[in-house]
Amino acid sequence: MKIAFLGAGALGCAIGSALTEGGHQTWLVDRFAAHVEAMRRDGLLVDDANGSRRVKVRATIDPAEVGPVDLVIVLVKSFHTDSAMRGALDLVGPDTLVLSLQNGLGHEDVLSEIVGRERVLAGKTYVGGVLKAPGHIQSGVNGKLTIVGELDGRVTDRVRAIADAFNSSGLTTTVSDNILGTMWDKLLINVATGAITGITGLTYGQLYEEPVLKAAALAAIEEAMAAAKAAGIHLSMTKAEQAWTLAAEGLSPAFKTSMLQSLEKGSVTEIDFINGAVVRWGERLGVPTPVNSTLVACIKGIERAMTDRQREGATA
Repeated sequence: MKIAFLGAGALGCAIGSALTEGGHQTWLVDRFAAHVEAMRRDGLLVDDANGSRRVKVRATIDPAEVGPVDLVIVLVKSFHTDSAMRGALDLVGPDTLVLSLQNGLGHEDVLSEIVGRERVLAGKTYVGGVLKAPGHIQSGVNGKLTIVGELDGRVTDRVRAIADAFNSSGLTTTVSDNILGTMWDKLLINVATGAITGITGLTYGQLYEEPVLKAAALAAIEEAMAAAKAAGIHLSMTKAEQAWTLAAEGLSPAFKTSMLQSLEKGSVTEIDFINGAVVRWGERLGVPTPVNSTLVACIKGIERAMTDRQREGATA
């Protein structure tokens, strides 16, 4: 299978290197020039449970170099989805499928407007990765589940073929007949901790020691669960406490959420596709979401202050 990753950060590289080693013609497409150049020159250095090795990957900043593929896997930051896909239409041929493995909700709607809903698949992955330096990642693939599915819940040959490609490359993958439920399940976990740690600057260990923060997290999760119920989504969880517990499963006390990492790097966050998605669904369905609305407002305020400081620094 010819596969292109649109967004080759730590996660794209972790999955992409596994697919490369599994014999698939895999391309890593990213705008981070130093990262791409390092991979083209030296291969991708992968650290994982088996040690360190170099994987000879295909990498480029130019989608035209790749040409049409069987599958585009979208892993750019949520707020870049529209511009990234529009800039990568050289990847899309008559039979190309587009799969989002991004966190949050709403990417499939964005992608559908660009390439057509009939091409778009959805998925969630629990594979982990850390970009240690250009061309160098820490990969967490072993035992980490990826779930893929059709938006309408059908179990089709095309989605089975993707799962087979992943599984044959050592990426544990299942096909879901309820991918929207799976996406909401993952959303609950992101809602549990992301915005609160972004606002407070706390690690997981610190967060889980504060009962008042747990109460706020549970309230945010309960709002999301109420919105999902109103939307007719079937969740695997029945209590907010389950999402709170799952969010920290297997993570060290020093772990920082991606939202906190983004803010610490001076980058805007994916808040609009996480807590912001809960607020949008609540507005659409008449479900009150005051806690999530407040969390979104606070993160937006932090982003504004951060942007203003960067502007001041640039003109000083």
